[in-house]
Amino acid sequence: MNLLGTDREMQILGAGALAVLLIASTIGFFLHLRVKSEEGRELIDNLNARIKAWWVMTIIFFLALATGVIGSVILFCLISFLALREYVTLTPTHRADHRALFWAFFIITPLQYVLIAFHRYGIAVIMIPVYAYLFIPIRNVIAGEYKDFLARNSKIQWGLMICVYFVSYAPALLLLDVPGRAGQNGKLLYFLVCVTQLSDVLQYVFGKCFGRHKIAPNISPNKTVEGFIGGILGGVLIGTGLWWITPFS
Repeated sequence: MNLLGTDREMQILGAGALAVLLIASTIGFFLHLRVKSEEGRELIDNLNARIKAWWVMTIIFFLALATGVIGSVILFCLISFLALREYVTLTPTHRADHRALFWAFFIITPLQYVLIAFHRYGIAVIMIPVYAYLFIPIRNVIAGEYKDFLARNSKIQWGLMICVYFVSYAPALLLLDVPGRAGQNGKLLYFLVCVTQLSDVLQYVFGKCFGRHKIAPNISPNKTVEGFIGGILGGVLIGTGLWWITPFS
């Protein structure tokens, strides 16, 4: 089912997102022409790169909604795959883990989304935190490598949780049976993505404009308390302003 063509409000929201991107691109273009300092140019170039990435993300997101539930499930499955791949590159793994990782990428990840797509929520909610959590260490036991066994298994298990299990709940919003709102679930997913993305954008903007106090300098040197508070408050205001596209008062 096309989640855009059946919902007038969803079409308006899509047009609004494109309008915001056009305004952001225009501002970025003129700032690029006006700012001359090296530090300022670096900041504007970073901002414009982010705006281009938002264009790509927005277009892909609405194309997925246009293809319906299956297209959206496939999109988030690919997001989980790429997120897990990024996670693994940042988390040292052992050669003996490769077979377990094969299962994590090519069996467990797609299976989680297949269960979501076919409304098998009863098994989807426990497949990774129960069955995958048991299977991964068993697979590594069979591999016969015992060094740092618990640490190696926990890395893969936690990667599946944050990159696959948690993310799979986003397209599951499209399959909720909300009384009186048939065909409108695309707006729930829009609400989630819009609030989180704009909160991230506002954290960046507030941090660059007002950031003075580092929030976690050893982990993320560019994150500031001012940016964090500005992003959170901005996200709350945006979410409150978009209450009308949700089933809630």
